[in-house]
Amino acid sequence: MPIDILNPLAKRVVASGDAMLVISGSASRKLASRVAQALRCPLVEPERSTFPDGESYLRIDREVKGEHVVVVQSTCRPANDNYIELFLLLDAAKDLGAKQVTAVVPYLGYARQDKRFKPGEAVSVRTMCKLIERAGADELLTVDIHEEEIMANFAIPAYNLTAMSLLGRHLSTLELRDPVVLAPDQGALRHARRAAAEFMADHDYLEKTRLTSTKVKVGPKRLNVAGRDVVIVDDIISTGGTVIEAIRILKRQGARRIYAACTHPVLVGDAMRRILAAGARAIIATDTIEHKTSVVSVAPVIAEAVRQGSP
Repeated sequence: MPIDILNPLAKRVVASGDAMLVISGSASRKLASRVAQALRCPLVEPERSTFPDGESYLRIDREVKGEHVVVVQSTCRPANDNYIELFLLLDAAKDLGAKQVTAVVPYLGYARQDKRFKPGEAVSVRTMCKLIERAGADELLTVDIHEEEIMANFAIPAYNLTAMSLLGRHLSTLELRDPVVLAPDQGALRHARRAAAEFMADHDYLEKTRLTSTKVKVGPKRLNVAGRDVVIVDDIISTGGTVIEAIRILKRQGARRIYAACTHPVLVGDAMRRILAAGARAIIATDTIEHKTSVVSVAPVIAEAVRQGSP
């Protein structure tokens, strides 16, 4: 289960009095600033440059010895560059004498490469987990990871936070008519349930029912959406194919207004344009990946998790 820091049962305990600072990765500058503001601690913007051969240069221009250093860096596109920067920042902070290094990786890249689907494939996310540890992280925080089982790959304390309650609170401000929060499949139902709970909305998921050998019916498992506002909620929207298919189905079933919401707006290529063209009124996302759709910040959840420390 993801940790919902808004849930008192999920609390962790931190030793008081530790000096703390936030270091911003280049992929998460706005979020790092918001986390630092929420923690009321200094924000450090490293010196960065690129050598002629493409190698990265990073310098932390501040004394970190004896402090709790929080490195905030999503590993979205360009994933490999952002991962290298994360590793360099973690290693530098540890080598410079930080008392504790917390890796905050709001969007953990390679998370969908968590199994060996074909013989000989690298289980890429497992490799990234090992590298984060070896680079110097004492603990890791991420947000709505694609598969909860990935967290077991870490030997260090690792916590999966959730943004769904924050998304639900934002949705509650939209004056939706008889709303339904809908997951695109049963696996994402937990996201729809958590978001819907924030404003007492109904929730459901899309289910495929085979009618004949050649005909399949797709629709909400139990709810009628005719005349109702619908929000499709998932952890990631990448190419948009799943959301677009869901929008078309819901329009045929008489949904009034349709929104798409997610934690991670990967939105590759022209995904955003195609989702809106399909009939979505808006795409609502968080700042785990900085995008024009990022209208909800996960900084409060991250800051509270950092503040509460390790169990």
